Amino acid sequence: MAESREEENFDSDAQKEQESGTNSVEPPSGREELQKKYDELNNRFIRLAADFDNYRKRSDRDVETRVKFAIERFAVDLLEVVDNFDRALSADPHSAREGLEQIHKQFQAILERHGICPIEASGKKFNPEEHEAVYCEPSGEEDGMVLKEICCGFRMHDKVIRYAKVVVSKGKETE
Repeated sequence: MAESREEENFDSDAQKEQESGTNSVEPPSGREELQKKYDELNNRFIRLAADFDNYRKRSDRDVETRVKFAIERFAVDLLEVVDNFDRALSADPHSAREGLEQIHKQFQAILERHGICPIEASGKKFNPEEHEAVYCEPSGEEDGMVLKEICCGFRMHDKVIRYAKVVVSKGKETE
């Protein structure tokens, strides 16, 4: 019986060695497989990085092109105004006033079409976000009211691109 136990232990030890021996022989093929997977993933990573770099460069070129030609449509519209000025200057001097009024309307329409609108200032409360006070003068108006607009201000969409230059009331002058 003691012999049978020893044989069982021997058999189980031999089986364990065989299993562990099989594993020690297998890793080289496992390493090769892991190396292949690593190389495949590394190649995919390198391609992805190159694709992203190409995309970034293409995007930069597109943005540069858009910026370069952003005002092209606006410039083409303004050329119409220039043509009309040329026509008005070569026309009869008596009709020049009417021509200038038409050109002014056309120019304002072009500005509005491109989101550029005048800032209303006269008769309103002074607003430093829209107005630039050129000087103050005493008047019968309330303190801080815009009396005169010296130069019209403009807003492009929601951004002020030129502040209105205004004269502001400093209230009634007391003697």
